[in-house]
Amino acid sequence: MMKTTITLLTTIFLASCAATASSSAATKPYTKSTCAVTDNKLGSMGSPVTKVYDGQEVKFCCKPCVAKFEKNPRKYLAKIR
Repeated sequence: MMKTTITLLTTIFLASCAATASSSAATKPYTKSTCAVTDNKLGSMGSPVTKVYDGQEVKFCCKPCVAKFEKNPRKYLAKIR
């Protein structure tokens, strides 16, 4: 019973890793060195925040910029695409 459970968990884990790897391969990288919202240099407000929206990686200088982006993502995605 224990061996079956371990085998099942291992299979689920490996399948989730494969799904994650293929998802990230389809993600378009964010190539700018500035925040998608404020154009501040990434890292100027602490560690940058990275999110993925509609297959596009987006980087922000701080968490408040994420909230601002999420109010009007189309505006900011158009700016970086």
